[in-house]
Amino acid sequence: MVAIADPPSVNASPVGGWGRPLALLRRHRVFAVTLGVAFVLRIVTMLGFGPAMWFNDSYDYVSVALRPRPHPIRPDGYSFWLLLLKPFHSFSLVVLTQHLMGLAAAFLIYALLTRKFGMPGWGATLAAAPVMFDAYQIQLEQLIMSDTMFILLVVGVVTLVLWRERMTWQGGTVVGLLLALTALTRSIGLPILALVVAYLVIKRAGWKPIAAMIAACALPVLAYMGWFKAVNGQFAMTNSDGVILYMRTSLFADCHKMNIDERRELELALLCINVAPKDRGLSAQAYLWWDDQNQLHVFGSGMKFTPEINANASAFAKKAILSQPGDYLAAVAKDFFRAFQWGRPRFPDAKTFLQYEFDNEYTRKLPKWSSYHSTTDKDAEAYENGPAATHVVSPWSDIMIGYQKVVRLPGIVLGLLLLFGLYGVARRWRDLGGPELLPWLGAVGLILAPAATAEFDYRYLLPAVPLACLAAGITAAGLLGRPSPRLSSLRLSPLRPSSLRPSSRRRPSLR
Repeated sequence: MVAIADPPSVNASPVGGWGRPLALLRRHRVFAVTLGVAFVLRIVTMLGFGPAMWFNDSYDYVSVALRPRPHPIRPDGYSFWLLLLKPFHSFSLVVLTQHLMGLAAAFLIYALLTRKFGMPGWGATLAAAPVMFDAYQIQLEQLIMSDTMFILLVVGVVTLVLWRERMTWQGGTVVGLLLALTALTRSIGLPILALVVAYLVIKRAGWKPIAAMIAACALPVLAYMGWFKAVNGQFAMTNSDGVILYMRTSLFADCHKMNIDERRELELALLCINVAPKDRGLSAQAYLWWDDQNQLHVFGSGMKFTPEINANASAFAKKAILSQPGDYLAAVAKDFFRAFQWGRPRFPDAKTFLQYEFDNEYTRKLPKWSSYHSTTDKDAEAYENGPAATHVVSPWSDIMIGYQKVVRLPGIVLGLLLLFGLYGVARRWRDLGGPELLPWLGAVGLILAPAATAEFDYRYLLPAVPLACLAAGITAAGLLGRPSPRLSSLRLSPLRPSSLRPSSRRRPSLR
């Protein structure tokens, strides 16, 4: 390689045409081959389960894409993406974009670890492998669901924040816009804004990038909330946060311990569950979605997600938490530690559990549930402009069904990744946790938030995986002690006596 003090060789021929891309592929051949294999698995999935797979929430996203409106249960960010792709009338195209999003998240992990933290290619490839090869990640990308887009946005935010030592106000603006998209895709994105702001304050990034980030995030979110108020009568992103928190408390809330006055607090007394806590079952989902005899259902069809019911449910849940803090913390801890099991027990019920499996019958026939001005099956077929139920095709489907039985990321491995990342944070305590802190807190927060505000679901673990891999990868890079490739690529030649003589030739300096 040319030394810094020497002029470029006049005989060096410029790399043109396909030379530069091929050289790049050779340099990163381990990751390129691995990424190619991961892409092939996704093509096999599309061939075996076309045009897409379905989950209970999928039909609401499609309904909003067909008839745009602020949905009372969840933000519309993913529906906007479906609306953008609607002219193509192809769920196959939708899931293709989602598979590319999953691979893009893996690419960002690899790029950040190699370019910023100097990790060797094989190590960065290993860190990105769970995102590329976990069968449940691939199946999630095949579902008409917002989670894959959310994963890419979260990884993109963390990558941009960590990429440079000092963030400019322009960079803060870009991060803020990505955070707005994250919040509009899943409402849990707003706490991620608070996490990023806290991280930048700890790292003394300065007020300009932080202010630019907050402003860029706030404007789209406030605009959406204004639209929500115009349609639903409440300045909010959803009418579901209080109702879902009520679900969180439904397994332990005891109105006798809460001391609810039935005369003064009638709206709360109506939400009391008459069944003793020990007899309420294993999952809180029944008290929001399943059992038509439970309290939220007695107000009538379509009434669960009105502003009034949401406010009353929120007040009830907060009173339950304050009256029974020990029971609440026990419920949160139980769901948090469910994430780190080796096995995959059925939870919350068989139907929900099976919808995350390639081998399930629920996605092969569209339900005819009532939808906004239509039914769910008609909505899906209108978007596709034809049959939209999952068509299972052998042998491709058999390959992925068998693959899912073997290749997955066990919860205990996710826990080990988090413990290793925590070691990296503790190791840099003088630097207030170092760069490992942001992805590590993000991963833990994405696991803890559903446990604290809703209930455990296997799907909620997948967005935490790439951040846990990043935290562990940055820790490993620090232990390997490799310099950044930007510096290591500049190889200095040994000093020769002639190089110490004065020269009129200007030498580039190493900064």
